Amino acid sequence: MIRSLLVANRAEIARRIVRTCRDLGIATVAVHSDADAGAPHAREADTSVRLPGDAPADTYLRGDLLVKAALAAGADAVHPGYGFLSEHADFARAVRDAGLTWVGPPPEAMEAMASKTRAKEIMRKAGVPLLDAIDPAEATADDLPLLVKAAAGGGGRGMRVVRELDALPAELDSARAEAASAFGDGEIFVEPYMEGARHVEVQVFADTHGTVWTLGTRDCSLQRRHQKVIEEAPAPGLDEELRRTMAESAANAARAIGYEGAGTVEFLVSSAGRAYFLEMNTRLQVEHPVTEEIYGLDLVALQLRIAEGERLDAEPPAPRGHAVEARLYAEDPARDWRPQTGIMHRLEIPGLRVDSGPADGDAIGVHYDPMLAKVIAVAPTRAEAVRRLAHGLERARIHGPVTNRELLVRALRHPEFEAARMDTGFLERHLAELTAAAPDDDEAASLAELAALAAALADAARRPGTATVAGRLGGWRNVPSQPQSRSYRAEPGGTEHEVRYRLTREGLHAADMPDVRVLGAAAELVVLDVAGVRRTFEVTAHGDRRYVDTPQGGFVFTALPRFPDPTARAEPGSLLAPMPGTVVRVAEVAVGDRVEAGQPLLWLEAMKMEHRVTAPAAGVLTALHATTGRQVEVGALLAVVAAGE
Repeated sequence: MIRSLLVANRAEIARRIVRTCRDLGIATVAVHSDADAGAPHAREADTSVRLPGDAPADTYLRGDLLVKAALAAGADAVHPGYGFLSEHADFARAVRDAGLTWVGPPPEAMEAMASKTRAKEIMRKAGVPLLDAIDPAEATADDLPLLVKAAAGGGGRGMRVVRELDALPAELDSARAEAASAFGDGEIFVEPYMEGARHVEVQVFADTHGTVWTLGTRDCSLQRRHQKVIEEAPAPGLDEELRRTMAESAANAARAIGYEGAGTVEFLVSSAGRAYFLEMNTRLQVEHPVTEEIYGLDLVALQLRIAEGERLDAEPPAPRGHAVEARLYAEDPARDWRPQTGIMHRLEIPGLRVDSGPADGDAIGVHYDPMLAKVIAVAPTRAEAVRRLAHGLERARIHGPVTNRELLVRALRHPEFEAARMDTGFLERHLAELTAAAPDDDEAASLAELAALAAALADAARRPGTATVAGRLGGWRNVPSQPQSRSYRAEPGGTEHEVRYRLTREGLHAADMPDVRVLGAAAELVVLDVAGVRRTFEVTAHGDRRYVDTPQGGFVFTALPRFPDPTARAEPGSLLAPMPGTVVRVAEVAVGDRVEAGQPLLWLEAMKMEHRVTAPAAGVLTALHATTGRQVEVGALLAVVAAGE
């Protein structure tokens, strides 16, 4: 029996494992980097152990420190979660060699699946359908498009889609460099890129007595940069024969490597309805909650029981209903998925299951994955589950860094997704419309800005000597005058708006919105009458930010000073760091070189993703301040390109 468990992970999955252990009566030990010293997972565990440093390479990727922490805290088992060392066979061996129980598959099974190229050889022998690899030296135009993939790791790192043969050599080099940096292994391979294919996976569980379960399918086709964004179970639109083929292939894959515990066999499903093996993840998946919801199982508890030697029943329970999960990321989809940092003041999504990493007041930094939370809806039918999820996200209170919340809502309500016509290119294909301003956004934003202004004036009116009753705000003038104004910048996007208003005996009047009346105004709540329709706005202020929440969605504004700072300017052609991060590569350029518009100059890594910084225009590189390994803050000057000859 496991009595004390060390969770060798952080954030959402660590909190998830701690919750199950609490239900099972198992004591928990957390580990934390210095950046995570006050993180919820460290607070919620019974015991925590510090891993000195901030970067993953110094902390959560140090297997020796994790084993040492488990022994020091008196743990008798280790759960790796997902990511970090969860699929490292050497770490699993080190845990077992220390006399601890490893909550995961045997190291030999992990090694068999660690390399995608070796895994495909094993699967071929087991009769699992595969895509044939292509020798890049012999690739022709008839083979296009191609997919370059890293043999190790995952998460979209070291992966490139190639549509022109001339671009293949550069993409091979780029993929090798990224794979070596991310996984310490630069091996890559090339295979056909299947346009219009879906990403469908099968959850497997195997005990130590020879029983193998397959727990239905999950569709994970909605992806950005080859990383999943929306997942659901069961995968819609598959005929029974295809489901049966995939389940049999997944079970054969597990048996072929002597698998134990939780694992996932991933497939590409072509538009013609044929499934091809992609890879096997030898760990619990991020998207496991959708399977839990329809099968009524706690998959973490199942992992622990298998690790303790318990037998699975001969057959799993029957599934019921449909579940959909959306990953809430701290990123800006409209700006190349740029990761965002800052304080998460409030994260509240009522009525749905929310598995989150940060809690209110936590800082979102640059060292780790940008996922803030997984939001899950379950219902008897797919249509109901999708509607519940979109509605819940729309009404969520998310006060902090920019997120992909709006994109999630629009994707869930897109006609193609509602009709289950999606593939791995869905988000890329529809990104412009999913991030564009809606036709009525200007009006909605104007009303939200007016609410922010009314709340600010009401807050000021609470000072001694002033008052606010219903829509009547202190500070009215008894003589005719020009309208006053306040300026706000919408976030994200940076569009600036001016709200013009008058304060009279009757209260606040918007100068440019004659059909709008302020029915009530307080620092946190504003009620407007909009052409006879009563609308309520919740307003929260954090510094110069104003978060305005409505039943139809949320808005974020920055209150602008009346007189801008004249020093807040940069030299023309300056390349400023778009986010805090680490310079991981610098192109072979030097000051004085001529560069072309869009030419990559350096690569920044933030939140486990690489971002290219390119020349804004053709010209001469007059300054280069970036060096490999340099840590930079947002707005740091990286380089200067003087446009022209």
